[in-house]
Amino acid sequence: CIVVPKLSRAATGEDCVASLVRELEGAGLLVERVRGVPAEFIKLSASMGILGRAASEMQMKKLTCIGMELQFEWEQVAAFVRQPDGSLFSWRERFTCFRYLIYGIVNKTNSEISLKFDDKEFYWKQNESLLRRLEDEGVVKLVFPLHEEIKRKQLLRNWALNWHDFTWQPIDEVYSYFGTKIATYFAFLGMYTRWLFFPAVSGLATQLIDFGSFQWLVLPAFFIFVISWAVFFLQFWKRKNSALLARWGINYSFAEYKASANELEPIRHYLSIEREEEKNFDDAPAEKRRLQRNEWSGVLLRIRNNAIIVLGIICLQLPFELAYAHLYEKTETEALRYVLTALYLVAIQYYTRIGGKVSVILIKYENNQGEQSSADSLIYKVFGLYFMQSYIGLFYHASLYRDILTLRKVLIQRLVVSQVLENLIENSIPYLKYSYKKYSAVHKKRERESPSGKSVRLSTRVEKEYLKPSYTASIGEELEDGLFDGNNDK
Repeated sequence: CIVVPKLSRAATGEDCVASLVRELEGAGLLVERVRGVPAEFIKLSASMGILGRAASEMQMKKLTCIGMELQFEWEQVAAFVRQPDGSLFSWRERFTCFRYLIYGIVNKTNSEISLKFDDKEFYWKQNESLLRRLEDEGVVKLVFPLHEEIKRKQLLRNWALNWHDFTWQPIDEVYSYFGTKIATYFAFLGMYTRWLFFPAVSGLATQLIDFGSFQWLVLPAFFIFVISWAVFFLQFWKRKNSALLARWGINYSFAEYKASANELEPIRHYLSIEREEEKNFDDAPAEKRRLQRNEWSGVLLRIRNNAIIVLGIICLQLPFELAYAHLYEKTETEALRYVLTALYLVAIQYYTRIGGKVSVILIKYENNQGEQSSADSLIYKVFGLYFMQSYIGLFYHASLYRDILTLRKVLIQRLVVSQVLENLIENSIPYLKYSYKKYSAVHKKRERESPSGKSVRLSTRVEKEYLKPSYTASIGEELEDGLFDGNNDK
């Protein structure tokens, strides 16, 4: 769906939105214009033939029936592996094809084309993407994928609302609809939740059962059990992850080979320099020293940025921890202590977001080899940030009170309040944002169309999807991965 604002007045001629619709239809897309309350929506769909030819032009790699990843060809469609639900392309692949089609509409004429929208006039330059130009001019407000309603309701019924067996998940259907990363995330989350039953029962037993003279052995035995549980869980998860990837026909060794090939590119460049006859042998050591210097400069930059994050946390959070510990000690009632802990954890959430945004800025100045290397560097920084901000207060309380019972009480309060608070924030804030946007849109429509006070509702599903907030990482819009916060919370 492409979202454009509604015209403020009647158009005297063909506006740029009409030109966009005509170009989209010329690209083979099926176009439907929906005039909604907050904006106008251009719904797009395409036949499998159009998407297949787009994948061929993009030289998309797909797994074949013989287990090799080859360039997709529409004429040889029977040779490629289909999704578990029988479809040819996954959701991500379809979305990639759509983006290629809509952003691939360029000005192929020998001159600039004048475009108008309301009172604004601008020019569409040669070999320029029409959609990019409209986005830069503010005509296109948003481009987002629409849900496939039949599959969405099926997942809602078999997955989210399945209370008969809440530990079972339709992972293959999730993979076909959302892709590999989302499916792997929920597969891990389901297995992790089931495996938590064992340490939960053991911890409850250590708290409720009196072991008499063997009580001094309970905590060390519980610690050993939890460590062993973590090791076994990790090994069983590796096995299940490999089984899922094999069932979906995903071979990550090829991707790792491509990544290693990119990392070895400087070495290949160095070897090619050696093979050139016009180069002297004296240049090879200099090139080697330059590569080593670049590598070490990247390591030093990462160390410097990590030190900035750590020192920033200590300088900003330590005075806050001292104030919280002082107020906690002066507060006498348990109810007020829970309220104080809730306020403290809310403040910690904002500290975490500030540190995460600083981390996103710092990795831009590092000498990382590709997007994956930058993502790994960011994960290390944010994980250290979360760890220090979550446990620096406990370390301070342990050194202040030096009492295991008081420390246990503080830990229980933090765990209970943090779980309740995080679930409220994750579930209530998106719903409140959606409700506010929906109320504003309906209120404007009632004032314009139904001043008598009759019931007014949003008429189309695309309007409701447009008003829903996007789920991105809280530390920055640069991260399009909605799983980033969840991965760090685990």
